[in-house]
Amino acid sequence: MTEISPPIPDCCAATSEDRSRRSVVAGLVGTAAMSWFGGVTLTPTTARAGEPRALAFRNLHTGETLETVYWADGSYRHEGLEQINHILRDWRTGDLEPMDPALLDLLHSLQAILDTRGPFHVISAYRSPKTNAALASKSNGVARKSFHMRGMAIDIALPDRDLTALRDAAWELQQGGVGYYAKSGFIHVDTGRVRRWNF
Repeated sequence: MTEISPPIPDCCAATSEDRSRRSVVAGLVGTAAMSWFGGVTLTPTTARAGEPRALAFRNLHTGETLETVYWADGSYRHEGLEQINHILRDWRTGDLEPMDPALLDLLHSLQAILDTRGPFHVISAYRSPKTNAALASKSNGVARKSFHMRGMAIDIALPDRDLTALRDAAWELQQGGVGYYAKSGFIHVDTGRVRRWNF
């Protein structure tokens, strides 16, 4: 039986184990490590590892949209990463933080599994410590040492896919935390330790 964590969203602080895992994941990007979902065998990043990796976003708070290639020809593209960091910034303060490339690869894998190019609707991505503290003081649904503050987490929905399908695909990848927020209409994914919760 798979252990389900209690409803503590986001996560606690990144442990040394999480940081080590993050380094390993980054080093394994594009390798032959496999994941099985719905009868389709996939790599952690894409079904066709040599093809460029693109992501599309719609920031629900700012109305901004973006579609960009962030990886091509065997390496991450600086311009694409910068564009993603901008649209996923803390919209309340304007603060930027580099987003974890492993998180972007996780999102790319979700696209492949769910066979969609539709933009991820972004509820929350990077959060400055100031924003996170303010949110945590108002809700027990916000961790005080959230991975959002490290650029390692994002709260998303895909309007062209069922939320439970998105949750199940994220959990099947086993690449980090997965939180299911059914009433609010989004899931949380991060590149911390593998765990899940409902809220």
